[in-house]
Amino acid sequence: MRLAALVSGGKDSLYAAYLAIKDHEAANEIKYIVSIISENPESYMFHVPNAALVAKQAESMQLPLIQKSTKGEKEKELNDLKNVLAEIRNEIDGVVAGAIESNYQKKRIEHICSELDLQLIAPLWHKEPAELLRSMLSAGFEIIITAVAAPPLDEKWLGRKIDEQCISDLIKLNKNYGIHIAFEGGEAESFVLFCPMFNKRVDILDSTKHWDVNTRAGWLEIKKVRLVDI
Repeated sequence: MRLAALVSGGKDSLYAAYLAIKDHEAANEIKYIVSIISENPESYMFHVPNAALVAKQAESMQLPLIQKSTKGEKEKELNDLKNVLAEIRNEIDGVVAGAIESNYQKKRIEHICSELDLQLIAPLWHKEPAELLRSMLSAGFEIIITAVAAPPLDEKWLGRKIDEQCISDLIKLNKNYGIHIAFEGGEAESFVLFCPMFNKRVDILDSTKHWDVNTRAGWLEIKKVRLVDI
């Protein structure tokens, strides 16, 4: 199938796209990267931190990018996604998304796809979180944490690379505090620096940590990047 990949810049959306084209029997092809940038940091649908950098990821994948902004108003923001997909409806057969457990997101994307007569591919749906992260690492994904919003996750987690030690720490936090290992509850956000679909690695040249002591939440603002040969 010809696919539009909904990409936020984070691990789930890109790993879903990777699995979709890795399925050689299905002969899937990604025709477009679709990125929605929300003006609302509390968007119910769209990843916010560093979303503009999807442009660099798309450049590294040598794939055309459609990037649109939305006010991020609950439910209304879905119309912005639908309008983008409607514009390329005749060039694609389906949409790939990185939903793991969020019925809210998956049902709404399914509804849009149904209205446009497109098929939704969600290869991460109901995958075991720790094994999902490990499978990303095994595939060659390089991922960092770019936002946290659930104590005891703190400022030290910003910029942390997801590796086996990180996964072990997240498993302990899940047992002790209920932190979702793959952040499906919005506990944290991520950014992919490299994956097998990239021709070049995203190298961070300048970044700033923003931390709110009152809400005990924060994010890593990636200010400048470059693409470097592998």
